[in-house]
Amino acid sequence: MSEQFELPKNGTVRLLQITDPHLFSHTEETLLNVKTVKSFSAVIEQIQKQIEQTQQGFDLVLSTGDLIQDHNIAGYHYFAQLTEPLKTPVVWLEGNHDVQPNMAEILGEYSHILPQKQILIGEKWQLLLLNTQVAGMPYGELCYHQLKWLEEKLNEYSERFTLIALHHNILPTNSAWLDQHSLKNSDELAKILQPFDNIKGIVHGHIHQQVDDVWNGIPIYATPSTCIQFKPNCDQFTLDLLPQGWREIILHENGVIETTVKRLNCNDFLPNLNALGY
Repeated sequence: MSEQFELPKNGTVRLLQITDPHLFSHTEETLLNVKTVKSFSAVIEQIQKQIEQTQQGFDLVLSTGDLIQDHNIAGYHYFAQLTEPLKTPVVWLEGNHDVQPNMAEILGEYSHILPQKQILIGEKWQLLLLNTQVAGMPYGELCYHQLKWLEEKLNEYSERFTLIALHHNILPTNSAWLDQHSLKNSDELAKILQPFDNIKGIVHGHIHQQVDDVWNGIPIYATPSTCIQFKPNCDQFTLDLLPQGWREIILHENGVIETTVKRLNCNDFLPNLNALGY
């Protein structure tokens, strides 16, 4: 199997990012009072309705980790089955809650879910998916092999605009409890990226909140979870009442990225605000 997937789409390309669903093995199980399978299903249903109303679908679904919560492979089956109606190829990467090799094995059973981590999009773009998981730890790190792979792919397709995806946050969130779980070696990542002027954005999950910022001249995008939301700028663990969300990303042929975050129209999945952690 090729390590590349070629998406034969020129012109404007539409990506859908969904992240941190934290799915359980049963639909009634909750994460801090939120039934995560049901909140994920609600997000997918609203996206489907939007597609039907606008007649504008997506070319690729990007899932940026923490697909499951309880280390049970049933959650991966839920993820695959619930994304199948989108009728769109899905690519994925690991979060700190995910379990390998189960993740790759189960997702590999579904034809719409792709294993490749380098996606060549038309003639202008490439999407590179990085694994920042450190087994058994909440923080993230890019190992030597991931950094080397990234450098190789950037050199190999230096004429293409590049979007990079990973799970862990690079920028601090101004929340002490959360920042200890960020990407530990962002300085090494910066050294790899520094010679390249074709990197148009980095997108991630992990922090369960929206961020649109800039790091070393590169736009950084973090996306709300499809389950619980973390309240920004809180040194102690604090949940937010914002609804579940997703990010839509438009890649233009001239290298411009256009992106918006959308959320559920309802607020039916409220968390336990008294929770001190999870």
